Amino acid sequence: MKKLIALALACMMLVGMTACGGSSKNKLVLSTYGLSEDISAEEVYGPFEEQADCEIVTETGTTNERYTKLSANANAGIDVIELSQALTAQGADEGLFAELDLSKIPNAENLIAPAKELAENGQGIAYTINSVGIVYDREACGMEITSFDDLWDAALEGKIAIPDITTTFGPAMVYIASDHAGVDITTDNGAAAFEQLAALKPNIVKTYSKSSDLVNMFTSGEITAAIIGDFGVPVILGANPELTYIAPTGTYANFNLLNIPKNAENMDLAYEYINYRLSEEVQKNNVAVLNEAPTNSTVTLTDEEAATLTYGDTAANARVLDFTFVNAQLESWIDQWNRTLNS
Repeated sequence: MKKLIALALACMMLVGMTACGGSSKNKLVLSTYGLSEDISAEEVYGPFEEQADCEIVTETGTTNERYTKLSANANAGIDVIELSQALTAQGADEGLFAELDLSKIPNAENLIAPAKELAENGQGIAYTINSVGIVYDREACGMEITSFDDLWDAALEGKIAIPDITTTFGPAMVYIASDHAGVDITTDNGAAAFEQLAALKPNIVKTYSKSSDLVNMFTSGEITAAIIGDFGVPVILGANPELTYIAPTGTYANFNLLNIPKNAENMDLAYEYINYRLSEEVQKNNVAVLNEAPTNSTVTLTDEEAATLTYGDTAANARVLDFTFVNAQLESWIDQWNRTLNS
């Protein structure tokens, strides 16, 4: 009798645990930026949890913090990690990620060309894209700006701001300068670029670290033009609606990427999640709720929706920085940058 009672109690405890979700669902551990957490939980994670009958557990922090955790411990229990291009390239070089089987990510077939290039080169799956462009005051500049080359015009002396080398688009600025010189940057490791940056210096008021700094600089008239990532454009135009933003032909893209750590415990669920993030429905929805530009080429946006996003021809033709190359040069570039522009 006592044995029967004990068995009944054990069964009741097991049922209770299952009812509370103690162990009934698989858990997907996602290392993420943690931006707009409430929106992401409702609009992104919730639908996937219901679809896959799982629970998403998020580990948040800066890109560097989260990368360092994985780099220090390959068995950190992370199933999917979101990283910048620079750290994705570093992680790929260090062998931190599983070699992705794209056949398990059917929606990868619909990636825009530069994102597909990254995936096929083992750099992970790009789920959103932004790019670098120019915001300027046409009247105050006294000219129409149509290309990055125009920023070297003497008419813009003492009028422009550019992103610092340590920011998201700092390395792109070195590429832009090399393009202005007409030199393939990989042939001289940026030597011609820094000659052109020295030539640009008279036009530069400031190398900035935060795009939000540009709001006051435009408002006060301290600058009339700036090179900027498109993610900062809505705030700038909101404060200064008379400004114009362009993404010149030959712009450079920047991606946020998803990867599966090589020792992930829930590999199949990780693939399912990545494929979900690339779906047309999710990518379209994230334009509205997270202001994320789609990397799925089948997503259709209105002109209003796409106004400040890297989309359409701009996205399809954007050039991709080789961050394996950039990372190898970066320490030298930072030194040259500071001696050339910040001294």
